[in-house]
Amino acid sequence: MVEDFAYPGADRIREEQGIVLKRGDGHIVLADCASGTGLLEVWSRDNARVCFRASGNSGRLTLEIPTVYRVNSNAYTTELDMTVGTEEKTYDIPANSWKPVGETADPDGRPPVLVEIRTSR
Repeated sequence: MVEDFAYPGADRIREEQGIVLKRGDGHIVLADCASGTGLLEVWSRDNARVCFRASGNSGRLTLEIPTVYRVNSNAYTTELDMTVGTEEKTYDIPANSWKPVGETADPDGRPPVLVEIRTSR
């Protein structure tokens, strides 16, 4: 059997929460925001607050969360790739910080889609 790195339970999560989780290395996983501290928080106009738990020295997750406007990083340095139409932009978020991203950082206020998260220690 060949590992395809598809996110487990992605269809159920999409149906219940409207979040598309595609592929990852298992070091960034969706978490209940009430489950504790130290979570990576992604704020979206469509999904409110979506939390992820990072582990290991680095992680990668491809996904789709629309209308992201703010991120609260955890102990990991985080890079986010977002798209607006055909444009792609990468945001670097230092560890343990809040940062406006997406529409709040776009001069035209266009709604972006978060397409990838990368973390590193």
